[in-house]
Amino acid sequence: MLSWFQALLPKEEAFFDHFNDHAAILVQGAEALRQLLEGDGAVSDACARIMEREDAADQVAHEVLMAVRRSFITPFDRSDIRGLITSMDDAIDQMQKTAKAIILFEAKTFEPQMRTMGDEIVEAARTTEKAVALLRRMNKNAAELGALTQHVTDLENRSDEVYDEGMKALVQKTRQSDPMGYIIGAEIYDHLEKVMDRFEDVANRISGIMTEHL
Repeated sequence: MLSWFQALLPKEEAFFDHFNDHAAILVQGAEALRQLLEGDGAVSDACARIMEREDAADQVAHEVLMAVRRSFITPFDRSDIRGLITSMDDAIDQMQKTAKAIILFEAKTFEPQMRTMGDEIVEAARTTEKAVALLRRMNKNAAELGALTQHVTDLENRSDEVYDEGMKALVQKTRQSDPMGYIIGAEIYDHLEKVMDRFEDVANRISGIMTEHL
């Protein structure tokens, strides 16, 4: 009787597949953002790719949230599933906001520190993709997951240092005769910093899931 009843229950959705799909989109978005920071002719195409990736990520996030509502059995707490996919989606949303700001300001050239922050964002995205792929076997992969989430935190700390260096250089470059250049540069730095912050949020969410379920 019990086996018959269990057969009627809604099956666990492929949450991990959705997480992996979204993480892959994060990498694609981050790579497009890095391309954008090369400037000039790269800007328009890269911005378009970021917008496309954000749309794709929204669809995956929607599927996860709908699956949480439909599923009787989930791999871990529903609030953790919602929190993880939301934090991941926030990262691609912030990339889109960065691209929109660059389009608004018609920025075509970018400072070396901005490109360095872009490199660190790409590394954070790729590290996140690796971590998300290990969640399916959380118990087995606990040590590696811990190392990967710590690496994202370290990247965020390094990015903060680059941000400070870049802002200092920006002030020195624009203080005499280019106030608009300062405003635009500071806005771009702020958006890039927020992208990295969102990846740290994802790492913290994964760490929280591990703490609760291991």
